[in-house]
Amino acid sequence: MENIPSLRERNIALVGFMGVGKSTIGERLSKKLYRDFIDIDQTIEETYGMAIPDIFQEKGEKEFRRIEKDISIDYCKNKRLKILSLGGGAYAQDDIREACMKYCIVISLHLTWDSWKDRLNLIIDSRPVLHNKSMEEIEELFQKRQSTYDVNSFQVTTDQMDADEVADEIVRLLKFGWDLYQPLAVE
Repeated sequence: MENIPSLRERNIALVGFMGVGKSTIGERLSKKLYRDFIDIDQTIEETYGMAIPDIFQEKGEKEFRRIEKDISIDYCKNKRLKILSLGGGAYAQDDIREACMKYCIVISLHLTWDSWKDRLNLIIDSRPVLHNKSMEEIEELFQKRQSTYDVNSFQVTTDQMDADEVADEIVRLLKFGWDLYQPLAVE
């Protein structure tokens, strides 16, 4: 029999398109909830001793996605009480998405296209999947991935909020969910 964690023990997985603020918000959220923060991309870089763009260049995207899948699913299934930040493309993989939904509370962070493209110059160098793409191709990828992020426990639209406000909203949603599903005391 599989060991599925209780609602309060589940990891909280932050998903969303690259550059929406998963890492920044995850760090803030970890302090508010007294949980360890795990950035899956950073874990991959530490495990392989190379930056993500270098892994893409040296091993290829297919191998990177395999590595990403193994590490992401391991954290989902075998760790508890963590805040996980998944890479923008990780959640597009069916196996990762299914593991997240089964073992974690999934929070989708959403930005509108107009808000996101204002951040593009800040993130493009560290996002190899965006290299050599036109703005139209990037927007197509952005729109295509949105449907995968719609599979979640909660969604927070972050356009008008700073990182602390988003973290506070996530805490509010989590407390509501935890209270709603709290088993009733039997007398």
